[in-house]
Amino acid sequence: MGSPAPTPSASLPASAPAVDTDPTAAPSDPALSDGAHPAVVHSQAPTAAELLDFVRRTAEDTALVTSLPLDPEGRTWLRLEGPGGSEAWLIAWPPGTGTGWHDHAESQGAFTVAAGGLREHSLAARLPTDGWKTLELSEDVDRTRQLATGQGRAFGRHHVHEVLNESEHEHAVSVHAYYPPLPRIRRYSRAGSVLRLEQTEHPEDWQ
Repeated sequence: MGSPAPTPSASLPASAPAVDTDPTAAPSDPALSDGAHPAVVHSQAPTAAELLDFVRRTAEDTALVTSLPLDPEGRTWLRLEGPGGSEAWLIAWPPGTGTGWHDHAESQGAFTVAAGGLREHSLAARLPTDGWKTLELSEDVDRTRQLATGQGRAFGRHHVHEVLNESEHEHAVSVHAYYPPLPRIRRYSRAGSVLRLEQTEHPEDWQ
C-alpha cells in the first residue's frame, strides 16, 4: 500500500474525555477511512445499527462464508454489496494475523465474526482528526473485546482500533460494512501511551 507524504509533527494531549463505544449501540458515525474521494450520500443512509444487522445476517450465510479461499500466508477478502450504498467486505484472517492500529475517518461501521474468533483493541477517546503526527493518550482509554463466532459490534467516526486473530491454528472470517464508503484509512504505531501516525491509505491502495 502506498505511503503519502508525512504530515507535520505535533505532540498533543488527547483532551476530550474517554468515551467507551458500546458494541450494541448505534453511533451516528461511519468506519475505516477518511477523505480521498467524495463520499456518496444517500437520502436513506444506513445507520450503524443497520450496518450491524447487515453484517450479522451476512455472517450467517454459510455458503458465502465457506466460499472465501483461505491463505495461510495472509488475509484474503471479497467485496460485497452493502446496504444503502455502504462498502462491505468478507475477510479471512490466518492464525496470528492482525490489522495494526488504524482508524476509519468519517465512516461509521460494523463487523461480525462469521467463523473463529477475533480480539479488538480500541481507544475509548475522541482524538483530533487532523494536524498531528504524534499524540500522547490519556490514561484509561484502552478497551479490549474478545468476539466469538456470531458476535459483532458497531462503531462511529474516527474509531481507532486494531483487530487480531490470536489463534495459533484456526482461521477467522468476518464481515465488515462502512458508510460512507471508505475515503481513507490512517495507520498508526503505538508505543505505550504514544500514538504515532505512520501513513494514510486511499481506496486505490486496497481495491
